[in-house]
Amino acid sequence: MRGLINWWQGRVLAHERARIAPHNWEQVWEALPLLADLTEAESRRLADLALLFLREKRIDPAQGLELTDPMRLAIALQACLPILELGLDWFTGWYAVILYPEEFVPEREVVGDDGVVWIEHEAKSGEAWEQGPVILSWADVAASCERDGYNVVIHEFVHKLDLRDGAANGCPPLHPEMSPRQWTDTFAAAYQDLCDRVDAGDATPFDSYATESPAEFFAVISESFFEVPKRLHAEYPGVYEQLRAFYRQDPLARMRATRPSARMSLPGWSR
Repeated sequence: MRGLINWWQGRVLAHERARIAPHNWEQVWEALPLLADLTEAESRRLADLALLFLREKRIDPAQGLELTDPMRLAIALQACLPILELGLDWFTGWYAVILYPEEFVPEREVVGDDGVVWIEHEAKSGEAWEQGPVILSWADVAASCERDGYNVVIHEFVHKLDLRDGAANGCPPLHPEMSPRQWTDTFAAAYQDLCDRVDAGDATPFDSYATESPAEFFAVISESFFEVPKRLHAEYPGVYEQLRAFYRQDPLARMRATRPSARMSLPGWSR
């Protein structure tokens, strides 16, 4: 059975590779510096994962946005980086990404703690629904390429991982070898520290939006884990180790390693 699955997946990947011009891969890969530290094997697996992602998930442009292959690849590669060692099954149960040209303003009823209901009109760069789509602003996706700790694609798709157990609480379903108590204690201490620093008006190396809730802290800190791992490790080494165990990746070790560029191994690129 496994041989049949591998054969089918190979056929699917061959078909998907043929649909995207080689120069599109090169354009997108060079525009995403957070991928530069991947090994050749990791680059290949990420590219294949992105192709399977694009086969399974629709990317629906909104408000007249013209969707191109480089845009689709940019979203898929960044979305799949957190699940590189987890697999596409972590993104099951939903089927679409909605892409707006710029920030969007969803209108929804919000019930406050006091029972008062109002209509929210807050501009957003991204949003993830529990069993629905991921919604993104292309302007913010395009602004996520500087490797400065801000990455709206990673942020929203990490929310999807968090939501796999039905609750956006900053604790995704952990691997059997991981300790839920250690995760909770480590994240709670770091979250409280960041909240205290923000409340005191101190400068912090992370977006203050992380203090909105434990779920937002997990998403923002995951952005830093992949984009600026040295910064995260310096500030919250315990959190870094928990994320390393969960994602089964070590971006800081990758960054410290020296190797030739892996870009020539990507689908359709000449060797």
